[in-house]
Amino acid sequence: MKPLRAGVIGVGHLGQHHARHYATLPGVTLVGVCDAAQDRAALIADRHGVQAWSDLTELLKHVDLVSVAAPTSAHFATARLCLEAGKHVLVEKPIAVTSSEAHELVELAARRGCLLQVGHSERFNPIMQRMRAYIERPAFIEGHRLSAFGERGTDVDVVLDLMIHDLDLVLSFNPGPVEEVRAAGVPVLSPNIDIANARIAFASGCVANLTASRVSTNKMRRLRFFQHDRYVSIDFQTRQAMVSRRVQGTGPRPTIDVETFQAGDDEPLRLELDSFVQAVATGSRPVVSGEDGEAALNLAARVVEAIGQFTQRHSAADVSAAAFGREPI
Repeated sequence: MKPLRAGVIGVGHLGQHHARHYATLPGVTLVGVCDAAQDRAALIADRHGVQAWSDLTELLKHVDLVSVAAPTSAHFATARLCLEAGKHVLVEKPIAVTSSEAHELVELAARRGCLLQVGHSERFNPIMQRMRAYIERPAFIEGHRLSAFGERGTDVDVVLDLMIHDLDLVLSFNPGPVEEVRAAGVPVLSPNIDIANARIAFASGCVANLTASRVSTNKMRRLRFFQHDRYVSIDFQTRQAMVSRRVQGTGPRPTIDVETFQAGDDEPLRLELDSFVQAVATGSRPVVSGEDGEAALNLAARVVEAIGQFTQRHSAADVSAAAFGREPI
């Protein structure tokens, strides 16, 4: 079987790594890249010995699948053009800016018979893959995703930029329908919301409390799962995890057994792209489908809506205090 032909649209900070992996993954051949900045496209294309296109429609004539790694605001229009051309698409997270855009992409992919995958790369983090079997019907989930400020990603608010990673992860454990969303957030260094906190209650009884900041001095990417008989803590940055279990000891009271884990160095993005290529080759459902991306975006939209409602009810000072909470920024 001939290798699938891949193209990358948008070869900035993240897209350049899509090109790097396609150039070496089995079962796929990188044939070209496209970027609005022609000099940048030429640089990345030369690096891998492929062609640079300034016209996306020309690139699409030569590929079977594409990665859309353009800015978030361009995801919808770019992915729609690719799907209309009958190409399989991996679009970086979030799938789009609005829920209606996401739904249109999902329906278009179905009509065209194309695979649509969304780049929620934390699903492929080796520590998440290793620990998933230990997480079952969590009652409470707490997450912190904090990073320093940078210009990249500020075309949308921090909910779509960072928190959506954790929204997708929470939904991947099937907590059921959402009953209530409470949230607060404020802009700090950009015109959009830069730090946010959301409390999401599900019909199953599970509650998720998530904080995201892109104006922090301390980088943190953690999720903690509280369950009936165990507590699971995952650090996505160090790829370390801990499971604390209740065990029946020899005495009258239960004791706590603690087990630690360390995952390997595989790049989540490479694992994600390999999974995409394999899904295209076999016609199987991707690990993170377009529907999954739409669900995460729908929940993100509810968080943003709740932030707006909270802001209307409270003064700016109250909003700042609620958003920052007690966690270090």
